[in-house]
Amino acid sequence: MSDDVVAARAAAEEESAFSHPPVDPDATTAYGDHPDQVIDFYAPAADVGPGGPAPLVVVLHGGAWRAPYDRRHITPFAGFLARHGFAVANVEYRRGAETGASGVAGRWPDTFDDITAALDALPALVRKTLPQADARRTVLTGHSAGGHLALWAAARHLLPADAPWRTSGPAPLRGVVALAPIADFTVAEKLDVCGGAVRQLLGSDELFTERQPYADPALLLPTGIATTLVQGRTDLVVPEAVAEAYADAAAKAGEVVGLTLLEDVGHFPLIDPVADACAVVAEEIAQLAW
Repeated sequence: MSDDVVAARAAAEEESAFSHPPVDPDATTAYGDHPDQVIDFYAPAADVGPGGPAPLVVVLHGGAWRAPYDRRHITPFAGFLARHGFAVANVEYRRGAETGASGVAGRWPDTFDDITAALDALPALVRKTLPQADARRTVLTGHSAGGHLALWAAARHLLPADAPWRTSGPAPLRGVVALAPIADFTVAEKLDVCGGAVRQLLGSDELFTERQPYADPALLLPTGIATTLVQGRTDLVVPEAVAEAYADAAAKAGEVVGLTLLEDVGHFPLIDPVADACAVVAEEIAQLAW
């Protein structure tokens, strides 16, 4: 397939993914005082699944950790999961400052502070806001930069001892399904993924080296948590090589990470409710959740 064909297909995939109207949640709850410290909750469809409380899927949206890309763009995906019988928590978090055309990637340490605060608060918020959910069966998923955050959040118990986000043991998760994740910062930096977003997130050369052990999922292995990566083979935004590097790092650490590679699929079909790839994602989540 020629580069022009791949580029045209990628553009069409992005247009389709962003063509759906936002899906309003059933409830929104704050986990902090900042306007971005909120979680949208979606109740599971009542007529899907084996009955009883539904597994909880925690969604972390992508957008290169940049301010213009908030949780609204992934609400059709959240609604899709709810229609398939999952309870869904769609987490917002602080992203980079809005400067220039697309903004700076991430805030250090605020982006990481928010993910940890949201996940730590989630069990109590779920009990209060979404009683249809079974928080004991939680699967963490995220797309692109959100895939990075999902992998990172599952590895908090492996962070350096002085990390403020470190936990004493693994998170109580059924698993992680990371969608085209920015999963290996060294490879992502070499490939200039998302216009140097990794470099912006961590900072200058000295800061990059200092902060990478606290932020790079490929350095935080093995997690001991079931993990699957779903990756389009024609992804031009976060190339396949990034996911493969993470899977290789996991293998070297003695952990098997699932890697589902989808032919003729780019970056955005993974979260596009009308795409076949999105159905594959739902099945991967179901395999861990039920």
